[in-house]
This record gives sequence, C-alpha cells and structure tokens, in this order.
Amino acid sequence: MALSLSWKAFALFPANRCSLFLRAVRSGGLPLFPWGHRPWRGAGSILDPEMKAFLEENTEVTSSGNLTPEIQLRLLTPRCKFWWERADLWPYSDPYWAIYWPGGQALSRYLLDNPDIVRGKSVLDLGSGCGATAIAAKMSGASRILANDIDPIAGMAITLNCELNQLNPFPILTRNILDLEQDNWDLVVLGDMFYDEDLADSLHGWLKKCFWTHTTQILIGDPGRPQFSGHSIQNHLHKVVEYSLPEPTRQENNGLTTSTVWDFQP
Repeated sequence: MALSLSWKAFALFPANRCSLFLRAVRSGGLPLFPWGHRPWRGAGSILDPEMKAFLEENTEVTSSGNLTPEIQLRLLTPRCKFWWERADLWPYSDPYWAIYWPGGQALSRYLLDNPDIVRGKSVLDLGSGCGATAIAAKMSGASRILANDIDPIAGMAITLNCELNQLNPFPILTRNILDLEQDNWDLVVLGDMFYDEDLADSLHGWLKKCFWTHTTQILIGDPGRPQFSGHSIQNHLHKVVEYSLPEPTRQENNGLTTSTVWDFQP
C-alpha cells in the first residue's frame, strides 16, 4: 500500500500533524465526540467503556523500539489494523498520541536516568501525547503531575498507559493551556512541539513568561526539526544530553537519528 494512504505515512512525516493541531489551537475549540468531553480529567477518572474498548482493540501494548523499555505504552504499530488503513477511515481526530515521538523519548529517558530532576517536585507535561514523559516523571518520584493535551482521546490513552505501568492516573487537562492563566510549576517538559513557526512563537513567549514569573525549570525534547533548530529560541537553550535513536524510531521518523534534551534559560 502506498505510504500516503497508511498510518505509517503519518508517523514518518510529523509535519502532517501541523495543520490539524494548529486549527484546534487557534480556534480554541475541541473536537466533539459522541461520548461527550470534559476538559479536566481528575486522577482516577473512569474511562468511557466504549472508547476504552476501541483503544484496546486498535492499539498494541509495546515497550520496544524506543529509548524507554521500562515504560509500556498503547501505540499504533505495524501490527495494528489502522496502521495500514487509509487515514480517513480512522473515526476520530488524528491519533498523534499513538506515536511515541523522538523528543518525548529523549525527555522520558533523561528523567528516568536522572530522578533527582523531578523527585518531590511538581511537573507539567505540555503536549503530553501518549503520556510517556509524565509517566517517567511519576516513576522518578514527582510529587504533582499534570498532563496536558488538547485531544480528549489522548487523555483516555494516557490513563490507560498509567494503568499499564501500575501507576495511579494523574490529572489530565485537555484544553489549550497556552490560553489559560499560568500555574506555578517546578518543571515544565515539552517534546516535539516545535513543528510549526507560529506555534513555536506562541510557545516561546509562554515559556519565557513561565520562567520569569515562577523561575520554572523548562526542558525541551526535539530531534532537530528545522522549525526548532532555526527558531530564535535557540539563543536561550543549553544542551543537556543527546541520545542516539533506536533503529525502529529512526525508520518511523524519516531517518532522524538523534534526539536532544535542552534546558531553556532566557
């Protein structure tokens, strides 16, 4: 099957996620789903049974082919039906949460290897996706966690992934947090979010305000996308660590070979 007709193409070309994500961010709206939507999902919230069954049927539990074999995740893989189906046959919003993007992998690996970064601290995972970095923070001893993603299905997937890793689910916010009043966090982490210039500009301003208002530590994970490496935020970054990506992740991300964690210090 041609790549452009499969979910493999979606994974290979993360720029494809740009227009849909930005449309949701700019409008301030959220997709409507038949089971309803609550923008705040508290710890321990009960999942919609129909959606839980759908996610379990159409994703695979895996911990291989990435930088964090300690973490199990429900992802779209080549063994899933919708990996090979035409993208328009997926009945909901595009499942960006079902790919373990390389920037998130680097952040998660770093937190697992350096638990002192989060132990006893409050952590915001911005653009959480599958929730792996928030899960890594929880495993490493963070005292308070909020996972944020604008897709309500991502929130449900994060809850399932917590359960896979024998963790009590943490709070999840499915609203555009850039439009909300900033809370005080010890650490903000964000991976793979700099894939569009306009969004990069918005994030840059929000992160600077977060840093100067609350002296928040900010860690960014990115595999070297041009929208990030060519952005003015580079003037305020300190390289923390660079990881070589496993071969399966390279193949799923158009040949990207490394992913880096950066410390933002404006």
